[in-house]
Amino acid sequence: MSHRLLVFAPAGVGEVSPGDDLAGMLLTACTEDPDGPLRDGDVLVVTSKVVSKAEGRSRDGDDREAAISDETLRTVARRGPTRIVQNAQGLVQAAAGVDASNVVPGTVLLLPADPDASAARLREELQQRTGLRLGVVVSDTSGRAWRHGQTDLAVGAAGVRPSLGYAGELDSFGRELAVTQMAVADELAAAGDLVKAKLAGRPVAVVRGLAELVVDDAEGARSLSRTGPDDMFARGSRESVLHAVLTSLGRAGEYEGLVGLDGPDLEQAVLAGVPAPAADALRGVLRAVAPTATQ
Repeated sequence: MSHRLLVFAPAGVGEVSPGDDLAGMLLTACTEDPDGPLRDGDVLVVTSKVVSKAEGRSRDGDDREAAISDETLRTVARRGPTRIVQNAQGLVQAAAGVDASNVVPGTVLLLPADPDASAARLREELQQRTGLRLGVVVSDTSGRAWRHGQTDLAVGAAGVRPSLGYAGELDSFGRELAVTQMAVADELAAAGDLVKAKLAGRPVAVVRGLAELVVDDAEGARSLSRTGPDDMFARGSRESVLHAVLTSLGRAGEYEGLVGLDGPDLEQAVLAGVPAPAADALRGVLRAVAPTATQ
């Protein structure tokens, strides 16, 4: 028997403002859609932007750089004004997810402060009103290392398994799988984005046909973020070298303040007070990984 999914994005949610009843707005849109109303086992993929709007997570547009800094736990890579950073939830994104698109002019929008908690609250409200067993994924657009373009991924989740592990299972040739783990919450987020579309004003998608993934005791989407010792790509090549140089000088704490500098400014700041022989060697190291026009 074939396995079939239905993914649809209802219209009619409208603009969301701080304090709005987001659960009610989503429920009304889903109920009025030709493929509605919601059914037991449905998964709602909700754009993080409407969650942030309902939670009042906006800032003055003039404070964009300050907002990025406030949301940054550490800088992963920086090229000119572009910052790839990790936030407190472990997410690695450009500009810490701070966004100026589809928001009130003159403002920027931050990600939800705790996307998993936001997903849990939204799920609870939806389930109380419908009596259904539902899953919720909060999605946001993100780039990916080694790949051009962006896709949606899960920044928050509740009531839906974020991943499925196949370790110990046998493949079609009888070989045991060792580490295969499917990030199904990210796959749900990407599937939802295909029907929501960026400019269509449809901030929620419903994925129907994966009721087996909907469970009460599921982990949140944060479990998908690779952090700490498991993160083999914690910094870009330039940033790794800079951090290593500063560490060798006993100045690792200066990394965040210096990572935005380039060329002579960076060399001067790093090598100030370093004796000539060592300074010459370290200068060569810094120049070897300096950004070029082709990077």
